[in-house]
Amino acid sequence: MDVHPNQFQSDTVNRAFIKDPDDAGRPEALPDRPQSPHTNYVTPTGLRQLQDMKEDLEAHQSRLLAEGKLANPQELAVVQRDLRYYQERLNRAVLVASDGKPKNRAHFGAAVEVCDEAGVITTYTLVGEDEADPSRGKVSWVSPLGEALLNAESGDEVVWWRPAGTMRLEIISVRPGASG
Repeated sequence: MDVHPNQFQSDTVNRAFIKDPDDAGRPEALPDRPQSPHTNYVTPTGLRQLQDMKEDLEAHQSRLLAEGKLANPQELAVVQRDLRYYQERLNRAVLVASDGKPKNRAHFGAAVEVCDEAGVITTYTLVGEDEADPSRGKVSWVSPLGEALLNAESGDEVVWWRPAGTMRLEIISVRPGASG
């Protein structure tokens, strides 16, 4: 019986397209979350939040690993990726205490009370990127608002560059940040 070379190729199956049953429980490798290029300054509260997040992720990972093959591999991959991210955020953390900072000049960790063009008074606290929560008045020191406020003093007027246009803010007061 003569076998044509092309016939042999068509009768074989390319192993690259067959799913290996041993890979069924392995999580798909996810790309790491990008890290900020800025120094990771943290307040004592921000440092505790990072530590708590890492501990929560470690506990979640342990629960998933204990489930063995019953664990959702994609969920495990997400937890492991996030754990790497927060571990690196902790490795890069630079704790900044408010001790010794000028009390009248806006600095990292300070609470800055401002009055906007409409007369609305708001207090913003300058914090690290991971601790930022604008809905609670916590703004990142590298955000446009944070950059506008940094080093301002009571009575100063600063310009906040926003996507909706610029806004002038008058600095009413600066209070040192809480130490923890």
